[in-house]
Amino acid sequence: MTMFCYQCQEAAGNKGCTRRGVCGKTPEVAQLQDLLMWVLKGLSLFAVKARDEGISDEETDQFVCRALFATVTNVNFDQARFVDFLKRAVGLRDRLKEQLEAPPSGPLPEMATWVPETWDLDSLLEKGAAVGVLGEPGLDEDVRSLRQLLTYGLKGLAAYTDHALILGYTDDALFRFMEEALLMAADDRAGVDELVGKVLECGEMGLRAMALLDQANTSTYGHPEPTKLGLEVKEGPAILISGHDLLDLEELLEQTQPTGVNVYTHGEMLPANAYPAFKKYPHLVGNYGGSWWHQRDEFETFNGAILMTTNCLVEPRESYEDRIFTTGLAGWPGIPHIPDREPGGTKDFSAVVSRALECESPQPLETGAIPIGFAHKTVLSAADEIVEAVRDGAIKRFVVMAGCDGRHRTREYFTEVARALPDDSVILTAGCAKYRYNKLGLGEIRGIPRVLDAGQCNDSYSLVVIAQQLAEAFGVEDVNELPISYDLAWYEQKAVIVLLALLSLGVSHIRLGPTLPAFVSPNVLQVLVDKFDLKPIDTVEQDVAAIVAGE
Repeated sequence: MTMFCYQCQEAAGNKGCTRRGVCGKTPEVAQLQDLLMWVLKGLSLFAVKARDEGISDEETDQFVCRALFATVTNVNFDQARFVDFLKRAVGLRDRLKEQLEAPPSGPLPEMATWVPETWDLDSLLEKGAAVGVLGEPGLDEDVRSLRQLLTYGLKGLAAYTDHALILGYTDDALFRFMEEALLMAADDRAGVDELVGKVLECGEMGLRAMALLDQANTSTYGHPEPTKLGLEVKEGPAILISGHDLLDLEELLEQTQPTGVNVYTHGEMLPANAYPAFKKYPHLVGNYGGSWWHQRDEFETFNGAILMTTNCLVEPRESYEDRIFTTGLAGWPGIPHIPDREPGGTKDFSAVVSRALECESPQPLETGAIPIGFAHKTVLSAADEIVEAVRDGAIKRFVVMAGCDGRHRTREYFTEVARALPDDSVILTAGCAKYRYNKLGLGEIRGIPRVLDAGQCNDSYSLVVIAQQLAEAFGVEDVNELPISYDLAWYEQKAVIVLLALLSLGVSHIRLGPTLPAFVSPNVLQVLVDKFDLKPIDTVEQDVAAIVAGE
């Protein structure tokens, strides 16, 4: 075993990756990430103490958030970047320690004092291997499981918080919680009951972060509008932008306006085409391709320059590695990286534009159009029609099929469920899971599309708002009384925080697949089953029958 990682759904054998990550993560990167998580817990010890003394350190808060996000699956594979993260974490930790009037009493844990004798890679890797997930072999299985569930929820929370932060929206309570929860995840005094409580609180914080991000996106770019998005390509040089960062898209569109370069979205950038602010750019010409795991084929046929803004990045093929760029927290060794913007400034995408001008036009991939832009404001503007359709029996069930897509062949289940659902059902979706069924042409009910796409996984908050407003419209206090079923697909840590957010609201009877998380122990799973009736997906036939029956 040269590494151990089981934070994503594709963990080898649904147990853990031990030689190389299925995602492409090397053992070296895995060990550096483990070491970074350990040092972040030490940094959090002083950050929490500083808050108690009234010391606010914005730089530390934002660094902890971004460092957590950097360790999310398929974000950053560049070991040099993680060494830089480690150096900064140790520096911030020791600076905070010096600012305290009353340092913590008693002996400090090693995570709060460790400094390498040298910053050579071998020394860092050796330490990372010792402090990873399995670094305490005698730790109670359920305690380890809850620590990791909390940690992965924090990574998802950090991702949503960072997206809002980039647009200038912050909430100190989110930073405080991240640091307190990181500290609890390293506290040997925290037992099962205390950890369960903190996991559910993480879900509450996730809901808060998603609300903040929704405010950031809609205040900056307007509320998404129903849009029929074309899938054809146009002649001319082009840039394909993937990931989630809307500010990167805005700045790229501004810088490409006078150049004759067309811009296409990919993967989780698809929903950007529904925002009013982006519709003013005629050279934002549509979407190319599907979800993240198809990118090696789709980036090859795209022919133009490619910009990865966040996750989800996979190892580039040689055929296009000379025209792909990363920015933000995304990174791959040897791939050119566009630096962060300076305060008050913009990123410089001129290298991406120049490369695009040297490239051929994209190869056609598909034709037709798909409906997007059904976030909460749009759906709730038609609330009266929806309620009437439900009361008349035209709509009998809503099915939330949100979350992630992935390579696992069993994910065909979600396509087949969408096909098998009765014509009187409506699918509510967000995230790249939608690519399993958003091009099936499932039709409409009284002008309401049977697939209502709320946007990115970042926009899952819309599905919560819709459910809450429908509950109010139907006069029920418990969302579980609504004709809504949950059949969720998960892959990485942002999906974990969405699940925890739903659980914190008391949503029950959630189906989760294609497999249950490897990091959830049998006893912890039983708690979730007993309290929330969380269940694994079954066969298409059995699950569709149960969904139709409201089970």
